[in-house]
Amino acid sequence: MYVVIMGGGRVGLNLAASLVASGHDVTLIENDSNLCNNAAGELDALIICGNGTDIKTLEEANISDADVFVAATGHDEANLLSSILVKEYNPKKIIARVSNPDHEDAFKKVGIDDVISPELTAASYLEKLIIRPKIADLIIIGQGNAELLEIQVENKNVIGKKVVDLSPTDDYIIAALYKNGEINIPKKDDILNRGNRISVLVKSNAVKKTTKLFTA
Repeated sequence: MYVVIMGGGRVGLNLAASLVASGHDVTLIENDSNLCNNAAGELDALIICGNGTDIKTLEEANISDADVFVAATGHDEANLLSSILVKEYNPKKIIARVSNPDHEDAFKKVGIDDVISPELTAASYLEKLIIRPKIADLIIIGQGNAELLEIQVENKNVIGKKVVDLSPTDDYIIAALYKNGEINIPKKDDILNRGNRISVLVKSNAVKKTTKLFTA
């Protein structure tokens, strides 16, 4: 799947990292040079430093080939305009972030598929809308220093290992293990199987690495 994301802030960057880790092709558009440089150092993806409300920039991102477009900036006007422009290229889905709830109706009236308000803009929630991801929920905790992720175990390198052998570490701790639809505090001898869902408390700067550990 090919996804174009406009906005290289926290939401856009985390979303892009999750999608790349899941094996999808991603292009990130950001007009702030500092954020562009940061994204280039973090992502194995095409980074375009430009204005996502400009048709030339969108075409540089091969928007006509995109399956999904996500307008994830903190500016409603930019998100709305880019989404309207992108509709002409007929992606399968357009998702837009809206910061002001009063603007939500305007977004829906122009036919945007999903309009996401700030309290729901955690990167993994957007990812869920795109691909029903392995990462189901992400909650920002405290001052943004830690995040709680719900992850589906798929990486063969951790399948069959005991919780005690994987957690805790300096970066994360396995906080919960779902069994038969119920949440359980994991025991040291609990073994991770393919498809298990776990909740992981992880440092924000280790989200990408930890996600890859369990899902890649």
